[in-house]
Amino acid sequence: MKKPKLSFVIPAKNEEGSVEILFQEILSSVKNLKTFEIIFIDDGSTDNTFKVLRRLSKKDKRVRVISLRGNFGKSTALQIGFNSARGDIIFTMDADLQDNPKEIPNFLKKIDSGYDLVSGWKKQRHDPQVQKVIPSRIINFLTRFLTGIPIHDTNCGFKAYRRIVVENLNLYGELYRFIPIIAHRQNFKVGEVEVLHRKRLHGKTKYGWGRGIKGILDLLTIIFLTGFIRRPGHFFGTLGIGSFSLGFLIGIYIAYLRITTGSTQARHPLLFLGMLLMIIGVQLISTGLLAEMIVYGRGKLDYTAAIKEALN
Repeated sequence: MKKPKLSFVIPAKNEEGSVEILFQEILSSVKNLKTFEIIFIDDGSTDNTFKVLRRLSKKDKRVRVISLRGNFGKSTALQIGFNSARGDIIFTMDADLQDNPKEIPNFLKKIDSGYDLVSGWKKQRHDPQVQKVIPSRIINFLTRFLTGIPIHDTNCGFKAYRRIVVENLNLYGELYRFIPIIAHRQNFKVGEVEVLHRKRLHGKTKYGWGRGIKGILDLLTIIFLTGFIRRPGHFFGTLGIGSFSLGFLIGIYIAYLRITTGSTQARHPLLFLGMLLMIIGVQLISTGLLAEMIVYGRGKLDYTAAIKEALN
């Protein structure tokens, strides 16, 4: 098969009633393109999703199906899809029909205007308020506040990527939620477009407050990984210096009281607090230095993604 212009990477779990409809909708939206592929990743479905996908792949050679040996999660499914995709532009979509393929031209237009990653923004959502909408809005607010990146809906599954972006992703756990943050910190140009969000017609939602709490923890992880992965000493060192300095100031204060008033503060809890803070500070600084040694000793770093253009 000729190298496709577009690749669609679609994770699916227990979506037997949706995947064939989504396939037909994508065909209708890209009917003017002869070279595209649709990659479905069956992430451990327990219904007839894989049977439906196998039938589609036999009917149309542009459909590729990857079946996982169980439920590994969306990050794993996406990463496997990215590794298999051959297109210059890669789309990701959810398989539940809430993403509308008619929006594909809007993504392509945004990509053509110079963006490397375009994320959908479900401005008007048709999801359960308590179960999905509220947790999502809390996480998106915290993401914008803590990272300074003005993306309204980082977790929207409807995205378009230039190939170079997905080649530099390394997803695991629940990090798929923060792909725009990862790409932005790699200095790729990230934008968003408003998309029409539809009500779920088949199956049931797999998200809730439990995932919302995990999302906050993953947000802290992604801030550390994207901000300090190549300079961990700055993170631990800053905390260590702050802790040591506070403990040292407490020590000076106690010494001042001893000299000026003769107060016996040796048994005072403040003394032990100061000593504890200085010890913690030394430990954090040492941890940062050890982390820097590990980064330096792990081999030559690959900065290929940082190169935009090379002449001669």
